[in-house]
Amino acid sequence: MAGAWIIGIIAMLVSMLVSQQLKSRFQKYSATPLANGMSGAEIAERMLRDHGISNVKVVSVAGQLTDHYNPATRTVNLSEPVYHARNAAAAAVAAHECGHAVQHATAYQWLNMRSKLVPVVQISSSFMQWVILGGILMINTFPQLLLIGILMFAVTTLFAFITLPVEYDASNRALAWIKLKGIVTPSEYDMSADALKWAARTYVVAAIGSLATLLYYVSIFMNRRN
Repeated sequence: MAGAWIIGIIAMLVSMLVSQQLKSRFQKYSATPLANGMSGAEIAERMLRDHGISNVKVVSVAGQLTDHYNPATRTVNLSEPVYHARNAAAAAVAAHECGHAVQHATAYQWLNMRSKLVPVVQISSSFMQWVILGGILMINTFPQLLLIGILMFAVTTLFAFITLPVEYDASNRALAWIKLKGIVTPSEYDMSADALKWAARTYVVAAIGSLATLLYYVSIFMNRRN
């Protein structure tokens, strides 16, 4: 059990460090105007056109770091700073989210797998904290309840790990395209690649943290059995 706690604490500290580095990188690269003067929205629209995708819209959403691709509505949702900005950070994010649209259009297997898990994860996330809490409180009388909670949490952990290849592949597609099409200069490309690298690391830390928490709950259940 102590080992799971240590892993969890380390994962939390690393998550804070990665998050700080990500924000720092984006602030730095947001201060670098693109040589071609294109906005994040313009870059996204061009990437979609270059890949023959005409049924996906690029829209602006409120907030920061709220960028995402929604396969249900077929929209590339860019946060306001990314949608309007004309810098290396915006170029990286816009192209990355379009990378997900390309995955969808080409039936990328990991994206399909993640999409199928979404309904299950939504249900599990809504109830698992209460099931796990009840299972821990009733560990001496009804340990099976904790086991159910563990299985529900395991689904969210699986989802976190399936997300990794989806995110890395989207970044690889984005970087390959902006380099091939000359969207950015060599120095701007390095900034874009670095920004996406740190963004991807947030998903790695989240997956490891989820696994550590899962192991902690498993240890509680196993110790009860012993």
